[in-house]
Amino acid sequence: MLVPILALLCVAGAPCPPAARAPDSLGMSVERLTAVDRVVERGVDAAGFPGAAVIIGRRDATVLSRGYGRLDWASSSAPVSPVRTLYDLASLTKVVATTSAVMVLYDERRIALDAPVSRYLPAFSRGAKARVTIRELLEHRSGLPAGRNLSRLTHDPLRARELVLATSLEHEPGTVERYSDVGMDVLGFVVEVITREPLDRFVRRRVFAPLGMTSTTFRPGPALRARAAPTEMHSGRGHALKGEVHDGDAYALGGVAGHAGLFSTASDLARFAEMLLGGGERNGTRVIADSTVALFTHRSAGWRALGWDTCAGGASCGQHMSERAYGHTGFTGTSLWIDPDRGLYVIVLANWLHERRDGLTPPVAILADVRADVADIATVAADSDRAEPSEWRADRMIGWQR
Repeated sequence: MLVPILALLCVAGAPCPPAARAPDSLGMSVERLTAVDRVVERGVDAAGFPGAAVIIGRRDATVLSRGYGRLDWASSSAPVSPVRTLYDLASLTKVVATTSAVMVLYDERRIALDAPVSRYLPAFSRGAKARVTIRELLEHRSGLPAGRNLSRLTHDPLRARELVLATSLEHEPGTVERYSDVGMDVLGFVVEVITREPLDRFVRRRVFAPLGMTSTTFRPGPALRARAAPTEMHSGRGHALKGEVHDGDAYALGGVAGHAGLFSTASDLARFAEMLLGGGERNGTRVIADSTVALFTHRSAGWRALGWDTCAGGASCGQHMSERAYGHTGFTGTSLWIDPDRGLYVIVLANWLHERRDGLTPPVAILADVRADVADIATVAADSDRAEPSEWRADRMIGWQR
Protein backbone atom coordinates (compact mmCIF):
# COMPACT_ATOMS: atom_id res chain seq x y z
CA MET A 1 0.00 0.00 0.00
CA LEU A 2 1.36 3.42 -0.97
CA VAL A 3 1.32 5.29 2.33
CA PRO A 4 3.91 7.98 3.15
CA ILE A 5 6.70 6.86 5.44
CA LEU A 6 7.02 9.36 8.25
CA ALA A 7 10.59 9.10 9.42
CA LEU A 8 10.30 11.73 12.13
CA LEU A 9 7.97 12.14 15.07
CA CYS A 10 6.66 15.48 16.30
CA VAL A 11 8.84 15.45 19.39
CA ALA A 12 11.80 17.39 20.69
CA GLY A 13 11.21 20.24 18.25
CA ALA A 14 11.46 18.04 15.17
CA PRO A 15 9.46 19.13 12.10
CA CYS A 16 5.95 17.72 12.22
CA PRO A 17 4.61 16.25 8.95
CA PRO A 18 0.98 16.90 7.97
CA ALA A 19 -1.58 14.12 8.32
CA ALA A 20 -1.22 11.21 5.91
CA ARG A 21 -3.90 8.88 4.56
CA ALA A 22 -3.97 5.94 2.18
CA PRO A 23 -4.71 7.17 -1.37
CA ASP A 24 -7.66 4.84 -1.89
CA SER A 25 -9.36 6.22 1.22
CA LEU A 26 -9.49 9.56 -0.60
CA GLY A 27 -10.57 8.17 -3.95
CA MET A 28 -7.12 8.06 -5.55
CA SER A 29 -5.53 5.12 -7.34
CA VAL A 30 -2.63 3.58 -5.43
CA GLU A 31 -1.36 1.85 -8.56
CA ARG A 32 -1.35 4.99 -10.68
CA LEU A 33 0.52 7.00 -8.06
CA THR A 34 3.43 4.56 -8.22
CA ALA A 35 4.44 6.22 -11.52
CA VAL A 36 5.68 9.21 -9.50
CA ASP A 37 8.62 7.16 -8.26
CA ARG A 38 9.61 6.22 -11.78
CA VAL A 39 9.52 9.69 -13.33
CA VAL A 40 11.30 11.48 -10.47
CA GLU A 41 13.96 8.79 -10.19
CA ARG A 42 14.51 9.09 -13.95
CA GLY A 43 15.12 12.80 -13.44
CA VAL A 44 17.72 12.10 -10.74
CA ASP A 45 19.36 9.30 -12.75
CA ALA A 46 19.62 11.63 -15.77
CA ALA A 47 21.44 14.18 -13.55
CA GLY A 48 18.60 16.66 -13.90
CA PHE A 49 18.86 17.49 -10.18
CA PRO A 50 20.62 15.85 -7.22
CA GLY A 51 17.35 15.26 -5.42
CA ALA A 52 13.75 16.29 -5.04
CA ALA A 53 10.97 16.35 -2.48
CA VAL A 54 7.46 15.53 -3.72
CA ILE A 55 4.18 15.71 -1.84
CA ILE A 56 0.74 15.04 -3.30
CA GLY A 57 -2.27 15.66 -1.13
CA ARG A 58 -6.03 15.64 -1.29
CA ARG A 59 -8.11 17.95 0.85
CA ASP A 60 -6.61 17.79 4.35
CA ALA A 61 -4.16 14.89 4.05
CA THR A 62 -1.11 13.79 2.08
CA VAL A 63 -1.35 10.66 -0.05
CA LEU A 64 2.27 10.61 -1.19
CA SER A 65 5.29 12.11 0.56
CA ARG A 66 8.68 11.17 -0.83
CA GLY A 67 12.27 12.27 -0.92
CA TYR A 68 14.40 11.29 -3.93
CA GLY A 69 18.15 11.45 -4.32
CA ARG A 70 20.41 13.54 -2.09
CA LEU A 71 21.03 17.17 -1.17
CA ASP A 72 23.94 17.32 -3.62
CA TRP A 73 25.85 14.97 -5.92
CA ALA A 74 28.21 13.64 -3.25
CA SER A 75 27.46 10.07 -2.19
CA SER A 76 28.06 11.14 1.40
CA SER A 77 25.37 13.81 1.20
CA ALA A 78 22.19 13.36 3.23
CA PRO A 79 19.14 11.92 1.44
CA VAL A 80 16.32 14.33 0.65
CA SER A 81 13.46 14.36 3.16
CA PRO A 82 10.12 16.03 2.37
CA VAL A 83 9.86 16.92 6.06
CA ARG A 84 13.38 18.16 6.78
CA THR A 85 15.05 19.34 3.56
CA LEU A 86 14.86 23.09 2.91
CA TYR A 87 14.83 24.49 -0.60
CA ASP A 88 15.24 28.03 -1.88
CA LEU A 89 11.69 28.66 -3.10
CA ALA A 90 12.69 31.52 -5.42
CA SER A 91 9.52 32.98 -6.98
CA LEU A 92 7.20 30.84 -4.88
CA THR A 93 7.98 33.62 -2.38
CA LYS A 94 5.65 35.84 -4.41
CA VAL A 95 2.59 33.79 -3.47
CA VAL A 96 3.50 31.99 -0.24
CA ALA A 97 4.77 35.16 1.45
CA THR A 98 3.91 38.42 -0.33
CA THR A 99 0.52 37.60 -1.82
CA SER A 100 -0.52 35.88 1.42
CA ALA A 101 0.42 39.01 3.36
CA VAL A 102 -1.72 41.13 1.03
CA MET A 103 -4.62 38.68 1.45
CA VAL A 104 -4.44 39.06 5.24
CA LEU A 105 -4.40 42.85 4.94
CA TYR A 106 -7.28 42.75 2.46
CA ASP A 107 -9.32 40.76 4.97
CA GLU A 108 -8.67 43.45 7.57
CA ARG A 109 -9.55 46.23 5.10
CA ARG A 110 -6.11 47.72 5.53
CA ILE A 111 -5.33 47.60 1.82
CA ALA A 112 -7.51 48.40 -1.20
CA LEU A 113 -6.81 46.58 -4.44
CA ASP A 114 -7.70 49.51 -6.68
CA ALA A 115 -5.93 52.12 -4.61
CA PRO A 116 -2.81 53.70 -6.09
CA VAL A 117 0.43 52.36 -4.69
CA SER A 118 1.40 55.96 -3.92
CA ARG A 119 -1.30 56.04 -1.21
CA TYR A 120 0.95 53.76 0.82
CA LEU A 121 4.35 54.64 -0.69
CA PRO A 122 4.60 58.37 -1.49
CA ALA A 123 8.05 57.75 -2.98
CA PHE A 124 6.30 55.73 -5.70
CA SER A 125 4.45 58.65 -7.26
CA ARG A 126 6.57 60.12 -10.01
CA GLY A 127 4.84 60.51 -13.38
CA ALA A 128 2.69 57.62 -14.55
CA LYS A 129 3.72 55.59 -11.51
CA ALA A 130 1.19 57.59 -9.52
CA ARG A 131 -1.53 55.68 -11.41
CA VAL A 132 -0.24 52.17 -10.69
CA THR A 133 -2.61 50.24 -8.42
CA ILE A 134 -2.14 47.40 -5.97
CA ARG A 135 -4.18 45.17 -8.29
CA GLU A 136 -1.85 45.92 -11.22
CA LEU A 137 1.17 44.91 -9.14
CA LEU A 138 -0.52 41.59 -8.30
CA GLU A 139 -1.45 40.97 -11.94
CA HIS A 140 1.98 41.99 -13.28
CA ARG A 141 0.38 44.81 -15.29
CA SER A 142 2.09 47.74 -13.54
CA GLY A 143 4.41 48.59 -16.44
CA LEU A 144 7.50 47.92 -14.33
CA PRO A 145 10.41 45.95 -15.81
CA ALA A 146 11.19 42.34 -14.95
CA GLY A 147 14.19 43.09 -12.71
CA ARG A 148 16.98 45.51 -11.88
CA ASN A 149 20.23 43.53 -11.45
CA LEU A 150 20.56 45.22 -8.09
CA SER A 151 23.53 43.13 -6.97
CA ARG A 152 25.60 44.77 -9.71
CA LEU A 153 24.64 48.21 -8.44
CA THR A 154 24.81 47.97 -4.66
CA HIS A 155 25.25 45.68 -1.67
CA ASP A 156 23.44 48.09 0.66
CA PRO A 157 19.82 46.94 1.29
CA LEU A 158 18.64 50.51 1.92
CA ARG A 159 20.17 51.72 -1.34
CA ALA A 160 18.69 48.71 -3.15
CA ARG A 161 15.27 49.65 -1.81
CA GLU A 162 15.70 53.21 -3.10
CA LEU A 163 16.63 51.89 -6.52
CA VAL A 164 13.53 49.69 -6.64
CA LEU A 165 11.25 52.60 -5.75
CA ALA A 166 12.97 54.82 -8.33
CA THR A 167 12.52 52.29 -11.15
CA SER A 168 10.91 53.82 -14.24
CA LEU A 169 7.93 52.25 -15.98
CA GLU A 170 8.48 50.60 -19.34
CA HIS A 171 4.77 50.67 -20.24
CA GLU A 172 1.69 52.60 -19.28
CA PRO A 173 0.00 51.08 -16.22
CA GLY A 174 -2.55 48.39 -17.05
CA THR A 175 -1.65 48.09 -20.74
CA VAL A 176 0.89 45.25 -20.86
CA GLU A 177 1.36 42.10 -18.79
CA ARG A 178 5.03 41.62 -17.92
CA TYR A 179 6.14 39.36 -15.13
CA SER A 180 7.95 41.67 -12.74
CA ASP A 181 10.10 40.94 -9.71
CA VAL A 182 10.30 44.70 -9.19
CA GLY A 183 6.53 44.95 -8.86
CA MET A 184 6.42 42.28 -6.18
CA ASP A 185 9.23 44.01 -4.31
CA VAL A 186 7.20 47.20 -4.31
CA LEU A 187 4.24 45.22 -3.02
CA GLY A 188 6.42 43.87 -0.20
CA PHE A 189 7.33 47.44 0.72
CA VAL A 190 3.62 48.31 0.83
CA VAL A 191 3.03 45.46 3.29
CA GLU A 192 5.84 46.75 5.50
CA VAL A 193 4.51 50.31 5.51
CA ILE A 194 0.97 49.22 6.41
CA THR A 195 2.00 46.72 9.08
CA ARG A 196 4.96 48.73 10.41
CA GLU A 197 7.07 45.60 10.54
CA PRO A 198 9.37 43.75 8.12
CA LEU A 199 7.72 41.47 5.58
CA ASP A 200 9.40 38.35 6.98
CA ARG A 201 8.23 39.05 10.52
CA PHE A 202 4.65 39.79 9.46
CA VAL A 203 4.18 36.61 7.40
CA ARG A 204 5.82 34.49 10.08
CA ARG A 205 3.49 35.88 12.72
CA ARG A 206 0.26 35.89 10.70
CA VAL A 207 0.66 32.94 8.29
CA PHE A 208 3.53 30.56 8.99
CA ALA A 209 3.36 30.29 12.80
CA PRO A 210 -0.43 29.71 12.94
CA LEU A 211 -0.06 26.90 10.39
CA GLY A 212 2.87 25.27 12.17
CA MET A 213 5.24 26.00 9.26
CA THR A 214 8.28 25.89 11.53
CA SER A 215 10.81 25.39 8.72
CA THR A 216 9.61 28.27 6.54
CA THR A 217 11.65 31.46 6.74
CA PHE A 218 13.73 34.08 5.04
CA ARG A 219 17.45 34.03 5.91
CA PRO A 220 17.58 30.61 7.61
CA GLY A 221 19.67 30.41 10.76
CA PRO A 222 22.49 27.88 11.21
CA ALA A 223 20.26 24.98 12.30
CA LEU A 224 17.91 25.30 9.33
CA ARG A 225 20.75 26.08 6.93
CA ALA A 226 22.33 22.75 7.78
CA ARG A 227 19.20 21.04 6.38
CA ALA A 228 19.14 23.07 3.15
CA ALA A 229 19.82 21.62 -0.27
CA PRO A 230 22.63 23.61 -1.94
CA THR A 231 21.13 25.71 -4.73
CA GLU A 232 24.38 26.38 -6.56
CA MET A 233 27.95 25.28 -5.78
CA HIS A 234 29.98 27.77 -7.82
CA SER A 235 28.20 31.09 -7.42
CA GLY A 236 29.50 34.53 -8.32
CA ARG A 237 29.79 35.19 -4.59
CA GLY A 238 32.72 32.83 -4.36
CA HIS A 239 31.04 30.14 -2.27
CA ALA A 240 28.30 27.54 -2.41
CA LEU A 241 24.77 28.84 -1.87
CA LYS A 242 23.31 26.66 0.86
CA GLY A 243 20.57 28.36 2.82
CA GLU A 244 21.49 31.66 1.18
CA VAL A 245 19.15 33.22 -1.37
CA HIS A 246 20.20 32.60 -4.97
CA ASP A 247 18.38 35.54 -6.57
CA GLY A 248 20.70 38.53 -6.95
CA ASP A 249 18.08 41.23 -6.42
CA ALA A 250 16.79 39.54 -3.26
CA TYR A 251 20.38 39.20 -2.05
CA ALA A 252 20.99 42.93 -2.60
CA LEU A 253 17.83 43.69 -0.63
CA GLY A 254 19.26 41.82 2.35
CA GLY A 255 17.73 38.40 1.72
CA VAL A 256 14.12 39.49 2.34
CA ALA A 257 12.23 40.58 -0.76
CA GLY A 258 8.71 40.46 -2.10
CA HIS A 259 9.76 38.39 -5.10
CA ALA A 260 12.27 35.87 -3.66
CA GLY A 261 14.20 34.83 -0.57
CA LEU A 262 11.86 32.38 1.18
CA PHE A 263 13.06 28.90 2.15
CA SER A 264 10.76 26.02 3.07
CA THR A 265 10.18 22.27 3.04
CA ALA A 266 7.64 20.31 1.03
CA SER A 267 5.95 19.35 4.29
CA ASP A 268 5.46 22.97 5.34
CA LEU A 269 4.09 23.86 1.91
CA ALA A 270 1.59 21.01 2.25
CA ARG A 271 0.19 22.75 5.34
CA PHE A 272 -0.06 25.97 3.36
CA ALA A 273 -1.82 24.23 0.45
CA GLU A 274 -4.28 22.53 2.79
CA MET A 275 -5.12 25.91 4.29
CA LEU A 276 -5.98 27.31 0.86
CA LEU A 277 -7.99 24.22 -0.10
CA GLY A 278 -9.82 24.65 3.19
CA GLY A 279 -10.91 28.14 2.19
CA GLY A 280 -8.27 29.82 4.32
CA GLU A 281 -8.60 27.48 7.31
CA ARG A 282 -6.67 24.41 8.45
CA ASN A 283 -7.36 22.27 11.51
CA GLY A 284 -9.60 24.94 13.00
CA THR A 285 -7.10 27.76 12.48
CA ARG A 286 -8.32 30.44 10.10
CA VAL A 287 -5.63 32.47 8.38
CA ILE A 288 -7.54 34.05 5.47
CA ALA A 289 -11.25 34.48 4.74
CA ASP A 290 -12.71 31.98 2.26
CA SER A 291 -14.03 34.83 0.10
CA THR A 292 -10.53 36.29 -0.11
CA VAL A 293 -9.02 32.96 -1.17
CA ALA A 294 -11.66 32.71 -3.90
CA LEU A 295 -11.03 36.28 -5.07
CA PHE A 296 -7.25 36.08 -5.23
CA THR A 297 -7.08 32.67 -6.91
CA HIS A 298 -9.69 33.44 -9.57
CA ARG A 299 -8.36 34.19 -13.04
CA SER A 300 -8.64 37.95 -13.56
CA ALA A 301 -6.17 39.07 -16.26
CA GLY A 302 -5.35 36.59 -18.99
CA TRP A 303 -3.94 33.54 -17.21
CA ARG A 304 -3.14 35.61 -14.13
CA ALA A 305 -5.02 35.66 -10.86
CA LEU A 306 -4.07 38.08 -8.07
CA GLY A 307 -0.48 37.15 -7.40
CA TRP A 308 -1.08 33.58 -8.55
CA ASP A 309 -0.74 31.89 -11.93
CA THR A 310 -3.54 29.68 -13.22
CA CYS A 311 -3.15 26.47 -15.16
CA ALA A 312 -2.89 27.06 -18.89
CA GLY A 313 -2.09 23.40 -19.52
CA GLY A 314 1.16 21.88 -20.66
CA ALA A 315 3.55 23.58 -18.21
CA SER A 316 4.37 22.58 -14.63
CA CYS A 317 0.66 22.04 -13.83
CA GLY A 318 0.42 19.36 -16.53
CA GLN A 319 -2.38 18.85 -19.02
CA HIS A 320 -5.31 17.80 -16.87
CA MET A 321 -5.78 20.19 -13.95
CA SER A 322 -8.98 22.22 -14.03
CA GLU A 323 -9.26 25.80 -15.24
CA ARG A 324 -9.69 26.85 -11.61
CA ALA A 325 -6.30 25.38 -10.66
CA TYR A 326 -3.75 27.91 -9.44
CA GLY A 327 -0.12 27.81 -8.45
CA HIS A 328 3.37 29.13 -9.11
CA THR A 329 6.90 28.02 -9.88
CA GLY A 330 10.36 29.07 -8.76
CA PHE A 331 13.45 29.41 -10.95
CA THR A 332 15.53 27.21 -8.65
CA GLY A 333 13.32 24.20 -9.44
CA THR A 334 10.25 24.57 -7.22
CA SER A 335 6.53 24.39 -7.91
CA LEU A 336 3.21 24.34 -6.09
CA TRP A 337 -0.15 23.66 -7.78
CA ILE A 338 -3.60 23.48 -6.23
CA ASP A 339 -6.73 22.21 -7.99
CA PRO A 340 -9.82 23.14 -5.96
CA ASP A 341 -12.15 21.17 -8.23
CA ARG A 342 -10.38 17.94 -7.28
CA GLY A 343 -9.29 19.07 -3.81
CA LEU A 344 -5.79 18.25 -4.96
CA TYR A 345 -2.36 19.78 -4.38
CA VAL A 346 1.01 18.90 -5.90
CA ILE A 347 4.38 20.08 -4.57
CA VAL A 348 7.73 19.46 -6.29
CA LEU A 349 10.92 20.96 -4.83
CA ALA A 350 14.28 20.37 -6.53
CA ASN A 351 17.63 22.14 -6.75
CA TRP A 352 17.81 22.12 -10.54
CA LEU A 353 20.46 24.87 -10.67
CA HIS A 354 22.95 22.68 -8.83
CA GLU A 355 25.76 22.01 -11.31
CA ARG A 356 26.32 18.44 -12.42
CA ARG A 357 29.62 16.67 -11.86
CA ASP A 358 30.74 17.94 -15.28
CA GLY A 359 30.21 21.52 -14.07
CA LEU A 360 27.24 22.21 -16.35
CA THR A 361 23.73 23.20 -15.38
CA PRO A 362 21.32 20.34 -16.22
CA PRO A 363 18.96 20.78 -19.21
CA VAL A 364 15.79 22.47 -17.98
CA ALA A 365 13.74 19.97 -20.01
CA ILE A 366 14.39 17.35 -17.32
CA LEU A 367 12.89 19.48 -14.58
CA ALA A 368 10.03 20.64 -16.81
CA ASP A 369 9.04 17.12 -17.78
CA VAL A 370 9.24 15.73 -14.26
CA ARG A 371 7.14 18.55 -12.77
CA ALA A 372 4.49 18.21 -15.47
CA ASP A 373 4.47 14.42 -15.14
CA VAL A 374 3.98 14.52 -11.37
CA ALA A 375 1.03 16.89 -11.80
CA ASP A 376 -0.53 14.70 -14.48
CA ILE A 377 0.02 11.51 -12.50
CA ALA A 378 -1.75 13.11 -9.54
CA THR A 379 -4.76 14.12 -11.62
CA VAL A 380 -4.95 10.76 -13.40
CA ALA A 381 -4.81 9.03 -10.01
CA ALA A 382 -7.73 11.20 -8.86
CA ASP A 383 -9.81 10.67 -12.03
CA SER A 384 -10.90 7.05 -12.22
CA ASP A 385 -12.57 7.62 -15.60
CA ARG A 386 -9.44 9.06 -17.24
CA ALA A 387 -7.19 6.71 -19.20
CA GLU A 388 -3.61 6.43 -18.02
CA PRO A 389 -1.11 7.13 -20.82
CA SER A 390 1.19 4.35 -21.96
CA GLU A 391 4.23 6.52 -21.26
CA TRP A 392 5.07 9.79 -19.53
CA ARG A 393 7.30 12.63 -20.67
CA ALA A 394 10.12 11.27 -18.52
CA ASP A 395 9.90 7.99 -20.40
CA ARG A 396 10.54 9.78 -23.71
CA MET A 397 13.40 11.96 -22.35
CA ILE A 398 13.09 14.50 -25.18
CA GLY A 399 15.66 17.28 -24.84
CA TRP A 400 17.32 15.64 -21.84
CA GLN A 401 20.74 15.44 -23.51
CA ARG A 402 22.86 18.44 -24.38
